[in-house]
Amino acid sequence: MKAVRMYAPGDLRVEEVSIPEIEEDEVLVKVMAVGICGSDIPRANKYGAHVSPIILGHEFGGIIVKKGEKAGNFEVGDHVTATPLIPCYSCHWCREGQYSLCDHYDYYGSRRDGAMAQYIAVKTSNLLKVDRKVPFEDIATVDPCANALHAMFKAGFQPGENVCIFGAGAIGLFAVQYAKIQGAGKIITVDVWDKKLDMAKEEGADYVINSLHTDVIQEVKDVTGGIGADVVIDFSGSPAAQKQCIRCARKQGKVVLLGISHQGLALSEEEVDYVMRSEIEIVGSWNSFTKPFPGRDWTESIKLYENGMSAKGILSHRIGLEDVPEVFKKIDAGGYFFSKIMIFPNGQEAA
Repeated sequence: MKAVRMYAPGDLRVEEVSIPEIEEDEVLVKVMAVGICGSDIPRANKYGAHVSPIILGHEFGGIIVKKGEKAGNFEVGDHVTATPLIPCYSCHWCREGQYSLCDHYDYYGSRRDGAMAQYIAVKTSNLLKVDRKVPFEDIATVDPCANALHAMFKAGFQPGENVCIFGAGAIGLFAVQYAKIQGAGKIITVDVWDKKLDMAKEEGADYVINSLHTDVIQEVKDVTGGIGADVVIDFSGSPAAQKQCIRCARKQGKVVLLGISHQGLALSEEEVDYVMRSEIEIVGSWNSFTKPFPGRDWTESIKLYENGMSAKGILSHRIGLEDVPEVFKKIDAGGYFFSKIMIFPNGQEAA
C-alpha cells in the first residue's frame, strides 16, 4: 500500500509499505479520507514524532475490510472513524474517566503508525460507527469537531449566550457551527485572514472582525451592548489573541484556551486586575476524551453529522497522498492559505 512516512522533520516520503497485520482486538480499515490536523504541521515540519519513521495522520474515516477475532459488534463494511488517543486505562486520570489527561497514552500518527495511508490497523476500543449516509470527508472531521465541542462544554455554553471565537481555522469553524445550531445569541469570530472570516460567515457567524485592522476589544463590547461576550474561546494559539480574549469577556464570563501557542503568556497588571475584579474564569481545553470512552464530545459530533451538519464549507483543499509532502513544504514556507486539507488515499470516489 502507499503511505506518507516521516523520517525526520521536513523529510516526508510517499512510499510502498506492507498492509498492516491486525491483532485479535483490531480491525483493518481502508482509509477513505484523512485530514491534516493543526498538530500535524509542527510535527512534520519542526518537532518530529515520538518514533520514526512513522506514518502520520489521525483524523480519518474509512471502511472496515477485515476484523480480528475479538472485534465485537463491528463488521466488515462498517463505515467508521476512530479516536487517535489510546488510553492506558490504569493511571489516576484514566481511573477518573478523564482520558484526555492520561499519563501513559499511545496515539495514532505520533506514537504509532497513523492514517495517511491506504489502510490502518485500529483497536476496536477506539472505533465508532457512523451512518453510511455521512460522506467520508465529514467522517474524517469528527475529531476536530469533537475538540470544538469539548471547548464549548468546558465553557458551559448555554443557548442564548453570546460567543466570541478567536481563530477561524477548522476547529473554530466547527465551534461556530455548533453555536449556531444550539441557538447562541450573537456569534462573533476574530481572525487575521479575510478569507477565513468569509468562511466563518458562511458557517453561521453574525459578526466577523479582522484583528489586524480593528480594535477587537472595543468592537466586541459594541456588538454586545457594552457588556462583553459570555463565552470567549481561543483556537488560534496566539498570545496576542489570548490576551484579547480576556478583555472581550463579560464580567463573570468564561475564557477557554484551546489553541497551542508554544509560547509564554505574559499578562499586564491591568489584565490581571481585570481578571480578578471581573471574576473572569480562565479554563484550559485539551483533547476530547471523557467517560464512557471516548465520551460525549465524540458521540455528539457524530450525531451532528448524521443530522445533516457538514464540513464541506470548511475544507479548502482535496488532495491525494502523492501531494502531501509538497503541501507541508508550502505551509512551512508561510503565506499559504488553507483551512482543513483533506487527503483521499484511495481516491475520492472509491469505496
